Amino acid sequence: MKILPVLLCFLFISTFISPALSGRCNPQDKKVLLKIKKALGNPYLLASWDPKTACCDWYCLECHPDTHRVISLTLFTDNELTGKIPAEVGDLPYLETLLFRHLPNLNGTIPPAIAKLKNLKTLWLSWTNLSGPVPEFITQLKNLTYLNLSFNNLTGSIPSSLSTLPNLEALRLDRNKLTGSIPESFGRFPSRSLYLFFLSHNKLSGTIPASLANMDFNTIDLSRNMLEGDPSVLFGKNKTTFDIDLSRNMFQFDLSKLQFPKSLARLDLNHNKITGSIPARLTELDLQFMNVSYNRLCGKIPVGGRLQSFDYSTFFHNRCLCGAPLDSCK
Repeated sequence: MKILPVLLCFLFISTFISPALSGRCNPQDKKVLLKIKKALGNPYLLASWDPKTACCDWYCLECHPDTHRVISLTLFTDNELTGKIPAEVGDLPYLETLLFRHLPNLNGTIPPAIAKLKNLKTLWLSWTNLSGPVPEFITQLKNLTYLNLSFNNLTGSIPSSLSTLPNLEALRLDRNKLTGSIPESFGRFPSRSLYLFFLSHNKLSGTIPASLANMDFNTIDLSRNMLEGDPSVLFGKNKTTFDIDLSRNMFQFDLSKLQFPKSLARLDLNHNKITGSIPARLTELDLQFMNVSYNRLCGKIPVGGRLQSFDYSTFFHNRCLCGAPLDSCK
């Protein structure tokens, strides 16, 4: 039903709109918004964008309560919206949030005009048909805290210059077709702490940069790439990491030598070339999920903690693991 995307858009944004905004609208922003609507083929999602009404009353927008300038543009969940991201989005100078999500017919590359949005804090372009590289010009957005370019068709290598973003707290480049290695510079993000670091489901290769030992990620997902070597620098007893997913790569290291954060609750290492035994230190953690299947582990599974609460699929297809929940050791 056509009404669904519009309703979702309204529900997403209505909680932010003050009744005091009714009837208010910056004339220049209004002109730009109407150009964006036209460039996108006048989709039903933007049916409320009527030139006879005030733009701060339109769906999918948020205006500042004092200046009445548009600070948020959020378009999502519409199979009929087609075309490219209009260059005119760069002419909304006070924009803090730009979101295009679940728009499968949105295509083309990420337009350079986005670099003009110096107040932008959230850039979220996901579940679209966008292609081309991850643009270098994103590094001009110095106020950016959240960058999500996941579930697209982006290609090429990851720009090392992304590490110069001074306020970045979340980076999602997962579910693309990115190649090359993880930049060494990613161990030098100014914040030293990203709560989201997602590079999974790409075609990345090489080893984990040693510089990442400097970072304290909350959630790391590097799964389903072609990464190799020893990722031990991602671990550490003094870190505060909650979730680590390194599954379906070619990592090769001794699991028994790892130091684990006390905060670790989810650990997925399945389908690698990991050797050694399962360390007793894991019994000290409040693990909610664990998977070390399809590796080269040996020895007895330590008793204690939550290790015996997992079923056999957590541990199976290893060289010689034994003990509950697998068969008893002989």
